[in-house]
Amino acid sequence: MAEPREKALHELLSRDMVDIYVGEENTHWILHEKLLCHRSKFFRNIFYNKKGSKNSMYGLPDEGDEPFKLFVGWLYADSIPQPTEEKELSNLFDLYLMAEKWEIKKLTIDVLETARKWYHDSDTWPGLRRVQYIYANTEYESPMRQLLVSCVARMLVVGDTMPQHWEKALRKNGQLAVDIIMCVQKWHIEPENVPDTRDTRRGSIAQMVDEAENAKAQNSDDNAVNGGTDSAEEPSSGADEEAQSAEEAQSGEEQA
Repeated sequence: MAEPREKALHELLSRDMVDIYVGEENTHWILHEKLLCHRSKFFRNIFYNKKGSKNSMYGLPDEGDEPFKLFVGWLYADSIPQPTEEKELSNLFDLYLMAEKWEIKKLTIDVLETARKWYHDSDTWPGLRRVQYIYANTEYESPMRQLLVSCVARMLVVGDTMPQHWEKALRKNGQLAVDIIMCVQKWHIEPENVPDTRDTRRGSIAQMVDEAENAKAQNSDDNAVNGGTDSAEEPSSGADEEAQSAEEAQSGEEQA
Protein backbone atom coordinates (compact mmCIF):
# COMPACT_ATOMS: atom_id res chain seq x y z
CA MET A 1 0.00 0.00 0.00
CA ALA A 2 1.32 3.41 -1.01
CA GLU A 3 2.21 5.89 1.68
CA PRO A 4 -0.14 8.86 2.18
CA ARG A 5 0.61 11.95 0.14
CA GLU A 6 2.81 14.36 2.06
CA LYS A 7 0.84 17.26 3.49
CA ALA A 8 1.72 20.62 4.97
CA LEU A 9 1.82 20.79 8.77
CA HIS A 10 -1.20 23.12 9.03
CA GLU A 11 -3.32 20.53 7.23
CA LEU A 12 -2.56 17.94 9.90
CA LEU A 13 -3.17 19.97 13.07
CA SER A 14 -6.79 18.99 13.65
CA ARG A 15 -8.66 19.41 16.94
CA ASP A 16 -8.57 15.69 17.76
CA MET A 17 -5.76 14.81 20.15
CA VAL A 18 -4.39 11.52 21.49
CA ASP A 19 -2.69 10.72 24.78
CA ILE A 20 0.62 8.84 24.61
CA TYR A 21 2.24 7.49 27.78
CA VAL A 22 5.96 6.82 27.47
CA GLY A 23 8.46 4.85 29.54
CA GLU A 24 8.38 3.43 33.03
CA GLU A 25 7.24 6.78 34.44
CA ASN A 26 4.34 7.04 31.96
CA THR A 27 5.41 10.45 30.73
CA HIS A 28 2.27 11.98 29.25
CA TRP A 29 2.34 13.47 25.74
CA ILE A 30 -0.69 15.01 24.03
CA LEU A 31 -0.25 14.88 20.26
CA HIS A 32 -2.33 15.75 17.23
CA GLU A 33 -4.03 12.56 16.11
CA LYS A 34 -4.20 13.39 12.42
CA LEU A 35 -0.50 14.34 12.28
CA LEU A 36 0.64 11.22 14.14
CA CYS A 37 -1.49 8.86 12.08
CA HIS A 38 -0.57 10.51 8.79
CA ARG A 39 3.11 9.97 9.50
CA SER A 40 2.90 6.42 10.91
CA LYS A 41 1.14 3.29 9.69
CA PHE A 42 1.66 1.80 13.15
CA PHE A 43 -0.33 4.56 14.83
CA ARG A 44 -2.98 4.55 12.10
CA ASN A 45 -3.66 0.94 13.02
CA ILE A 46 -3.85 1.88 16.70
CA PHE A 47 -6.14 4.88 16.47
CA TYR A 48 -8.05 4.13 13.25
CA ASN A 49 -8.99 0.51 13.79
CA LYS A 50 -11.38 -1.30 11.46
CA LYS A 51 -13.86 -2.24 14.19
CA GLY A 52 -15.28 1.24 14.26
CA SER A 53 -14.32 1.99 17.84
CA LYS A 54 -11.97 4.90 18.43
CA ASN A 55 -8.96 4.83 20.71
CA SER A 56 -7.61 8.05 22.17
CA MET A 57 -4.71 6.80 24.30
CA TYR A 58 -1.81 4.42 23.96
CA GLY A 59 1.11 3.32 26.15
CA LEU A 60 4.75 2.88 25.10
CA PRO A 61 6.29 1.52 28.31
CA ASP A 62 9.40 0.15 26.58
CA GLU A 63 10.43 3.42 24.94
CA GLY A 64 12.78 6.01 26.44
CA ASP A 65 11.76 9.57 27.21
CA GLU A 66 14.69 11.22 25.42
CA PRO A 67 14.34 9.31 22.13
CA PHE A 68 10.59 9.97 22.17
CA LYS A 69 11.27 13.66 22.71
CA LEU A 70 13.39 13.54 19.55
CA PHE A 71 10.50 11.85 17.79
CA VAL A 72 8.03 14.56 18.82
CA GLY A 73 10.48 17.22 17.66
CA TRP A 74 10.74 15.51 14.29
CA LEU A 75 6.97 15.00 14.10
CA TYR A 76 6.27 18.72 14.35
CA ALA A 77 9.45 20.31 12.96
CA ASP A 78 10.45 17.64 10.43
CA SER A 79 14.08 17.82 11.58
CA ILE A 80 16.54 16.00 13.85
CA PRO A 81 19.25 17.83 15.85
CA GLN A 82 22.72 16.94 14.62
CA PRO A 83 24.69 15.17 17.41
CA THR A 84 27.69 17.03 18.79
CA GLU A 85 29.09 14.14 20.85
CA GLU A 86 29.31 10.40 20.24
CA LYS A 87 27.21 9.64 23.32
CA GLU A 88 24.26 11.41 21.71
CA LEU A 89 24.08 8.57 19.19
CA SER A 90 22.38 6.43 21.84
CA ASN A 91 19.16 8.42 21.58
CA LEU A 92 19.54 8.74 17.81
CA PHE A 93 19.79 4.98 17.38
CA ASP A 94 16.77 4.45 19.63
CA LEU A 95 14.89 6.95 17.48
CA TYR A 96 15.86 4.85 14.48
CA LEU A 97 14.42 1.73 16.10
CA MET A 98 11.18 3.65 16.69
CA ALA A 99 11.09 4.58 13.00
CA GLU A 100 11.40 0.93 11.98
CA LYS A 101 8.82 -0.34 14.48
CA TRP A 102 6.36 2.42 13.67
CA GLU A 103 6.89 2.11 9.91
CA ILE A 104 7.86 5.72 9.27
CA LYS A 105 9.98 5.73 6.12
CA LYS A 106 10.73 9.46 6.16
CA LEU A 107 12.02 9.28 9.74
CA THR A 108 14.11 6.23 8.89
CA ILE A 109 15.79 8.16 6.07
CA ASP A 110 16.30 11.27 8.18
CA VAL A 111 17.96 9.33 11.02
CA LEU A 112 20.24 7.49 8.58
CA GLU A 113 21.28 10.79 7.01
CA THR A 114 21.96 12.25 10.46
CA ALA A 115 24.07 9.27 11.52
CA ARG A 116 26.01 9.27 8.24
CA LYS A 117 26.74 12.98 8.57
CA TRP A 118 27.97 12.48 12.14
CA TYR A 119 30.51 9.82 11.16
CA HIS A 120 31.63 11.79 8.12
CA ASP A 121 32.01 15.15 9.86
CA SER A 122 33.70 13.65 12.95
CA ASP A 123 35.95 11.46 10.74
CA THR A 124 35.22 8.44 12.92
CA TRP A 125 33.79 4.95 12.45
CA PRO A 126 30.92 3.18 14.22
CA GLY A 127 32.00 1.65 17.52
CA LEU A 128 31.56 -2.06 18.12
CA ARG A 129 28.93 -1.55 20.80
CA ARG A 130 26.82 0.58 18.44
CA VAL A 131 26.95 -2.11 15.78
CA GLN A 132 26.13 -4.87 18.27
CA TYR A 133 23.16 -2.86 19.56
CA ILE A 134 21.71 -2.43 16.08
CA TYR A 135 22.27 -6.11 15.25
CA ALA A 136 20.49 -7.15 18.45
CA ASN A 137 17.43 -5.00 17.69
CA THR A 138 16.94 -5.11 13.91
CA GLU A 139 16.28 -7.61 11.15
CA TYR A 140 18.73 -8.70 8.48
CA GLU A 141 17.45 -6.19 5.88
CA SER A 142 17.71 -3.17 8.19
CA PRO A 143 19.14 -0.11 6.37
CA MET A 144 20.96 0.93 9.57
CA ARG A 145 22.78 -2.42 9.56
CA GLN A 146 23.81 -1.76 5.97
CA LEU A 147 25.07 1.73 6.79
CA LEU A 148 27.13 0.63 9.79
CA VAL A 149 28.50 -2.49 8.09
CA SER A 150 29.59 -0.45 5.08
CA CYS A 151 31.45 1.97 7.37
CA VAL A 152 33.10 -0.84 9.34
CA ALA A 153 34.10 -2.66 6.16
CA ARG A 154 35.95 0.41 4.91
CA MET A 155 37.58 0.93 8.32
CA LEU A 156 38.95 -2.63 8.29
CA VAL A 157 40.01 -2.61 4.63
CA VAL A 158 41.94 0.67 4.72
CA GLY A 159 43.33 0.17 8.23
CA ASP A 160 46.82 -1.19 8.89
CA THR A 161 45.68 -3.51 11.67
CA MET A 162 42.44 -4.92 13.06
CA PRO A 163 41.52 -3.61 16.53
CA GLN A 164 41.53 -6.45 19.03
CA HIS A 165 37.93 -5.98 20.13
CA TRP A 166 36.79 -6.15 16.50
CA GLU A 167 38.78 -9.34 15.94
CA LYS A 168 37.12 -10.97 18.95
CA ALA A 169 33.66 -9.85 17.82
CA LEU A 170 34.07 -11.12 14.26
CA ARG A 171 35.29 -14.49 15.51
CA LYS A 172 32.19 -14.68 17.69
CA ASN A 173 29.57 -13.18 15.36
CA GLY A 174 29.64 -15.03 12.06
CA GLN A 175 26.74 -13.06 10.60
CA LEU A 176 28.55 -9.75 11.07
CA ALA A 177 31.70 -11.17 9.45
CA VAL A 178 29.71 -12.47 6.48
CA ASP A 179 27.91 -9.13 6.09
CA ILE A 180 31.25 -7.31 5.96
CA ILE A 181 32.59 -9.68 3.28
CA MET A 182 29.41 -9.30 1.21
CA CYS A 183 29.67 -5.53 1.53
CA VAL A 184 33.23 -5.54 0.22
CA GLN A 185 32.16 -7.74 -2.70
CA LYS A 186 29.62 -5.10 -3.73
CA TRP A 187 32.46 -2.62 -4.20
CA HIS A 188 33.56 -4.54 -7.32
CA ILE A 189 37.23 -3.78 -6.74
CA GLU A 190 39.40 -4.06 -9.85
CA PRO A 191 41.19 -7.46 -9.77
CA GLU A 192 44.60 -5.89 -10.35
CA ASN A 193 44.20 -3.95 -7.10
CA VAL A 194 43.79 -7.14 -5.07
CA PRO A 195 46.86 -9.32 -4.32
CA ASP A 196 46.76 -12.74 -6.01
CA THR A 197 48.45 -15.30 -3.77
CA ARG A 198 48.46 -17.83 -6.62
CA ASP A 199 50.93 -15.68 -8.55
CA THR A 200 54.45 -16.99 -7.85
CA ARG A 201 55.85 -13.51 -8.51
CA ARG A 202 53.92 -12.09 -5.56
CA GLY A 203 55.51 -12.77 -2.21
CA SER A 204 57.21 -15.85 -0.86
CA ILE A 205 55.63 -19.02 0.50
CA ALA A 206 58.45 -19.17 3.04
CA GLN A 207 57.45 -15.70 4.24
CA MET A 208 53.85 -16.90 4.61
CA VAL A 209 55.01 -19.83 6.74
CA ASP A 210 57.17 -17.54 8.90
CA GLU A 211 54.22 -15.20 9.48
CA ALA A 212 52.00 -18.14 10.49
CA GLU A 213 54.60 -19.39 12.96
CA ASN A 214 55.01 -15.93 14.47
CA ALA A 215 51.24 -15.58 14.84
CA LYS A 216 51.01 -19.00 16.48
CA ALA A 217 53.76 -18.11 18.93
CA GLN A 218 52.08 -14.81 19.75
CA ASN A 219 48.75 -16.58 20.40
CA SER A 220 50.49 -19.07 22.68
CA ASP A 221 52.06 -16.24 24.66
CA ASP A 222 48.68 -14.46 24.91
CA ASN A 223 46.95 -17.62 26.12
CA ALA A 224 49.65 -18.16 28.73
CA VAL A 225 49.18 -14.63 30.04
CA ASN A 226 45.37 -15.07 30.08
CA GLY A 227 45.54 -18.40 31.84
CA GLY A 228 44.62 -20.42 28.78
CA THR A 229 41.59 -18.32 27.79
CA ASP A 230 40.66 -18.54 24.14
CA SER A 231 41.31 -15.15 22.51
CA ALA A 232 38.09 -15.50 20.51
CA GLU A 233 35.89 -15.28 23.61
CA GLU A 234 33.83 -12.18 24.27
CA PRO A 235 34.84 -9.94 27.19
CA SER A 236 33.38 -11.40 30.37
CA SER A 237 33.98 -8.74 32.97
CA GLY A 238 33.41 -5.07 33.58
CA ALA A 239 37.14 -4.50 33.35
CA ASP A 240 37.19 -6.06 29.88
CA GLU A 241 34.29 -3.87 28.78
CA GLU A 242 36.12 -0.79 30.06
CA ALA A 243 39.19 -1.89 28.12
CA GLN A 244 37.07 -2.24 24.98
CA SER A 245 35.59 1.22 25.49
CA ALA A 246 39.08 2.67 25.97
CA GLU A 247 40.31 0.96 22.80
CA GLU A 248 37.35 2.29 20.82
CA ALA A 249 37.94 5.79 22.16
CA GLN A 250 41.62 5.62 21.28
CA SER A 251 40.77 4.36 17.80
CA GLY A 252 38.39 7.29 17.32
CA GLU A 253 41.04 9.80 18.41
CA GLU A 254 43.56 8.33 15.98
CA GLN A 255 41.05 8.53 13.11
CA ALA A 256 40.21 12.15 13.93
